[in-house]
Amino acid sequence: MTLQCYHSSLNTQRWLSARLDLIGAFIVFAAALFNVIAKGSVKSSTAGLAITYAISISQALTMMVRNFSELESQFSSVERIMFYVNNVPNEDKAIVHENRPPKEWPQHGSIEFKDYSMKYRPNLPPVLHDLNFSVKAGESIGVCGRTAAGKSSLFLTLFRMSPFVQGKIFIDGLDISTIGLQDLRRKIAIIPQEPTLFTGTVRSNLDPFNEFSDAHIWNVLEKAHLKHTVEMFADKLQHKVTENGGNFSVGERQLLCLARALTRQVNLLILDEATASVDFETDSLIQKTVREEFKHCTRLTIAHRLNTIIDSDRILVLDKGAVVEYDTPKNLVLNEKSIFTGMINETGPANAEALKMQAIYGTRDASKIAVKKAHFIGEEPSFSSHLLLEQEL
Repeated sequence: MTLQCYHSSLNTQRWLSARLDLIGAFIVFAAALFNVIAKGSVKSSTAGLAITYAISISQALTMMVRNFSELESQFSSVERIMFYVNNVPNEDKAIVHENRPPKEWPQHGSIEFKDYSMKYRPNLPPVLHDLNFSVKAGESIGVCGRTAAGKSSLFLTLFRMSPFVQGKIFIDGLDISTIGLQDLRRKIAIIPQEPTLFTGTVRSNLDPFNEFSDAHIWNVLEKAHLKHTVEMFADKLQHKVTENGGNFSVGERQLLCLARALTRQVNLLILDEATASVDFETDSLIQKTVREEFKHCTRLTIAHRLNTIIDSDRILVLDKGAVVEYDTPKNLVLNEKSIFTGMINETGPANAEALKMQAIYGTRDASKIAVKKAHFIGEEPSFSSHLLLEQEL
């Protein structure tokens, strides 16, 4: 597409050059013709000067038209900027001075949605419908659902990226629509699906406002399993990061995003399919760090792989922008008619059996599951045996 546009631009320039040269030739011809007609009344020096200037007019005319057309094309960017300035509504205020939250907010990280609905544009249907649920402080919530169920849209509402239609969202009892965007967004950490880095240094990407000491940054890098990698750089924390982190691998970029979240020491963490584009080894490192370092934080995780949320405190299942199931993994798995159980069954018999066992016993550790299985008499029971036992209890 770029080559096609460039080819069209070159053709237009050649066409313009030919037409201007033709006009310049006519001007020179006219000057020479008038000198011939006025042969007796015009001095030879004056005639030569006229023809010389007529020849230079052709070049001046070409440069004038070309510069004018270049100026006009360059001003199209200004036109676009003015269109966005005048027609696109601005975000809400970064800081609402009369209603700033306490410096330590949120202390606990509890979340409550009350009759909340959201749409991306006024003329579009809502993507989230009448959400009513709450998240206790320190809980780990797994969010799952089919494609276009509203999982990512749910997380965008916490950052107020789109205007809501109705309802309210409370974090630690504070209505987030009443405070400034800067006060809100700096208190929520997110590890996105696509790792995003900025041109600068490793340190500026982890601490853009220079709020923490180097010792704290090194401690964070160690927890994110990146300390050894950064120590290998000649300039350590001042190592240059190219645009979008192009000089780092995808896994290293995702670990840097994890380190950025660790640096801020927040009580509310959002994981938007944070391990969707990394290998299993990096996935396990991220999951381990999140469980160890954010165990006291409220965590909301969009599931890319169901095994990443199977040990969550509760599972939120969305469908077409509405909450259809919200319970512990164990209760959802024991209900064979639940949507969550259906999603597990679609992963294959062997994997589904393992996920159900993890949900029932509340652990990923196979040895712990084996110990709990030992309480059963006789041969090791299958999931159906567990289901019968739970029903009897």
